Amino acid sequence: MDRRMVRLLAAVALAFVTGFAGAQPAELEGVKLDPVAQMGPATLQLNGAGVRTRVVFKVYVAALYVPQKAGDAGVLLAQKGARRITITMLRSVDAQTFVDALNDGLRNNHSEAQLAGWKSQIEMLNDNLKAAGEAKKGDVIHLEFVPDAGTRVAVNGQARGSVIPGEDFFTAVLRIWLGDKPVDSGLKKGLLGA
Repeated sequence: MDRRMVRLLAAVALAFVTGFAGAQPAELEGVKLDPVAQMGPATLQLNGAGVRTRVVFKVYVAALYVPQKAGDAGVLLAQKGARRITITMLRSVDAQTFVDALNDGLRNNHSEAQLAGWKSQIEMLNDNLKAAGEAKKGDVIHLEFVPDAGTRVAVNGQARGSVIPGEDFFTAVLRIWLGDKPVDSGLKKGLLGA
């Protein structure tokens, strides 16, 4: 076999292995991350994932699922339609601490006027999360936008609380991780697929 044929076969084999590997679930801190997620009729792509670290403790793995992958936060925040943040807890956190952390993320990335405009939605989100109770190690929490409905909270596959209206509110929630002042800059890089 000549060298060109060997190189060609090696390139084809590499492309096959790379393509096959891309279809397999990724794994981060022992958490399997599917390359796609189905939300009703919408098929979402795994954009990226990362670990939320607080001081030295690994708190959760977050994964971002969107209609179209992008490496730019502005592009991701501008997307419309079904989207999902999946949070898999690496340690247990009481409901109030979890709620407080999300509220801090909202405050850090929005003006007082914006927050005032979403006051009722923020209260609904807080109520939904408090009703779900302690976020236990191993729990899988979905914060997802359902078109023509709103933001839904699900814990281990079970919807919790009421659906929160407004696509702009879900985008505000995404800014907790993708905004100019994200809760964790390393996690933001991971969600951007970097």
